[in-house]
Amino acid sequence: MYVVGVGIPTCCAQNISRRSFPKGFVFGTASSAFQGDIQLMKDMGMDAYRFSIAWSRIYPNGTGAINQAGIDHYNKLIDALLANGIQPYVTLYHWDLPQSLEDGYKGWLNAQSIKDFATYAETCFKAFGDRVKYWITFNEPHTFAVQGYDVGLQAPGRCSILLRTFCRAGNSATEPYIVAHNVLLSHATVVDIYKRKYQANSIWLYIVPDGIRSLMNYIRQKYGNPLVIITENGMDDGNSPFVSIKNALKDEKRIKYHNDYLTSLLAAIKEDGCNVRGYFVWSLLDNWEWGAGFSSRFGLYYVDYKDNLKRYAKDSVTWFKNFLAS
Repeated sequence: MYVVGVGIPTCCAQNISRRSFPKGFVFGTASSAFQGDIQLMKDMGMDAYRFSIAWSRIYPNGTGAINQAGIDHYNKLIDALLANGIQPYVTLYHWDLPQSLEDGYKGWLNAQSIKDFATYAETCFKAFGDRVKYWITFNEPHTFAVQGYDVGLQAPGRCSILLRTFCRAGNSATEPYIVAHNVLLSHATVVDIYKRKYQANSIWLYIVPDGIRSLMNYIRQKYGNPLVIITENGMDDGNSPFVSIKNALKDEKRIKYHNDYLTSLLAAIKEDGCNVRGYFVWSLLDNWEWGAGFSSRFGLYYVDYKDNLKRYAKDSVTWFKNFLAS
């Protein structure tokens, strides 16, 4: 009989901790699939969770029709993580190319993969980008290029004739470089799409809570501290067709936005003596935002444009109600 003891190694004294690292440093775990273990991460005190989205779960054929069940699956995972204070870090590709693309045009060996990956990635940005702020395009691209197209040990198992013990076809001298080229172009294309269209819901609004204090002090010093009423301040969410009304009502980001701005504004009033007498939130309801139309949602109340303009209170309504009552 063998008895195996498991204990904490004595070589590694607990002389460092979270506090040893800079403020804002993130500690997380990683996985390729949702396994129902969010509570375990929460119990550990993790800040973040990295997981990958399966391309074929969103597009079963690599392109064409979107699988709504796949969208719903990841929405549930993302919402559950955020509800437990865990920030999602999402990898778009962790070596699982849809089989139909491999069969149709040899996957990453074909430049068509660049366009198809960009379409898939943009669908993810639209569906999850209101809650996911950290994206990784490819997991270890060097590994799947070499292992899949040089030595043939991973899918799709391609390599040169001398290594045909593992491979049915391929060219180790050229194919890894073709794959790397297409993957790099895919990465660049997707990053450009994200920065131009999804990194912020508004192209002209930036969240800088300390800025309101600086601005009030500038007005105080420049113009002799006149009475100021802030007639409009707010932030928008994108009007994504993939976000249910239930999920759209969970606007923790908006709550943090107003909490941080009001905290900074209070400091300008109490500590700096700025003569500020009012703060109007933009806006009470989701509305028509000029050139942006109905694509931006600024409201504390969600407006259902498809059902007689019904109003639904977002979580920020409860926050403001408690704020105003206290």
